[in-house]
Amino acid sequence: MTGSTALLTDHYELTMLQAALAAGTAERRCVFELFSRSLPDGRRYGVLAGVGRALDALESFRFDEESLAALDGVVDDRTLTWLASYRFSGDVHGYGEGETYFPGSPLLVVESSFAEAVLLETVLLSIYNHDSAIAAAASRMTRAAGARPCIEMGSRRTHEEAAVAAARAAYVAGFEATSNLAARHRWGVPSTGTSAHSFTLLHDSESDAFRAQVDSLGVGTTLLVDTYDVAEAVRLGVEVAGPGLGAVRLDSGDLAVLAHQVRAQLDSLDAHETRIVVTSDLDEYAIASLAAAPVDGYGVGTQLVTGSGHPTCGMVYKLVAREGGDGRLEPVAKRSSKKASYGGRKWAHRRIGADGLAEAEVVGTGEAPAPGEGARDLLRELVRGGEVVGREPLADARARHHASREELPLAAQSLGRGGPVLPTERVDAASTVRG
Repeated sequence: MTGSTALLTDHYELTMLQAALAAGTAERRCVFELFSRSLPDGRRYGVLAGVGRALDALESFRFDEESLAALDGVVDDRTLTWLASYRFSGDVHGYGEGETYFPGSPLLVVESSFAEAVLLETVLLSIYNHDSAIAAAASRMTRAAGARPCIEMGSRRTHEEAAVAAARAAYVAGFEATSNLAARHRWGVPSTGTSAHSFTLLHDSESDAFRAQVDSLGVGTTLLVDTYDVAEAVRLGVEVAGPGLGAVRLDSGDLAVLAHQVRAQLDSLDAHETRIVVTSDLDEYAIASLAAAPVDGYGVGTQLVTGSGHPTCGMVYKLVAREGGDGRLEPVAKRSSKKASYGGRKWAHRRIGADGLAEAEVVGTGEAPAPGEGARDLLRELVRGGEVVGREPLADARARHHASREELPLAAQSLGRGGPVLPTERVDAASTVRG
């Protein structure tokens, strides 16, 4: 993310700031937490993504001259003066990118003054909600695909910037590559791609199109074989490239039936190593249905970048503690019946059973106990005194997701509707479990 991110916020964040400055409460030390009250309907676990993007956004959260000019008429001069020198100076802890999570997991803990922390609400939520939705869908897809690689191909089905973020989130959750070059440039996500139907239609014959592609990209390329007749295209592809043809792609029709027919035809032409890649509005259910088909890889677009039916995660950013009259932090919480939250700064551990599988998400207030044997601490330091200290390579987030997903109970593999596979146990400062 380049340039100032300060205007990626909501009007009321700034009017709250103005009123707090006038009331003398803006500098009270506060703790905000970002969490989800529930998982999207039917999902068994969530996947956290966007941490690296959020840290970049925090570093770029500065009110430059252009940003301040845009706020003319929104807030008063005193507030504009305060914003001109805004620098986040607090501390942030959070779950590592790629980690699985559950209802109530304190995914991000922001401790600073009210004024500094409240302004970050919108940009943090927009990143976490979007990227985590994509990562959760991607995790289900890569789980269904097993050892077969998945390629992200959804750039043309979403906003141009969302496409870049989606490619990154999908990579965290196990996708092997993307079609998006901006994701390759910004985040180092491997990119891939060969040709579309328009390339075939451009040429006088399908044979001419295949020959042009093979001459330019080599015999290891992937030929799109469903522009006209699939069987004829496969025959022509092997004729042009030889039995060393890299792959053929199917983008329409009954993919399971076609994959069996194409595999048999390729084998009859001695193209035993030529792979079959399928695309065409795939989701995790379609991928799972192709498990018995001779398919070697999947290209996924629309369903991935829209979260496979759940384009957001319902995450919220709530004040859970504030400085009291004695200078100590005291718990605060919203109490409305359907949107209640739990006050107090949280710690979080994942309890692991003797079989190596997770048993519960344990979230508590007060002094955090040492995780001890059979548990691991889920919060890591991300920002200290306003300085980012938790940035990491994308490969680390990718590895974390794989390890976290593998430690979940077997029910996490189910694509059927159901509740979270781990219970969230809440422990207050007196060590009382509240369920």
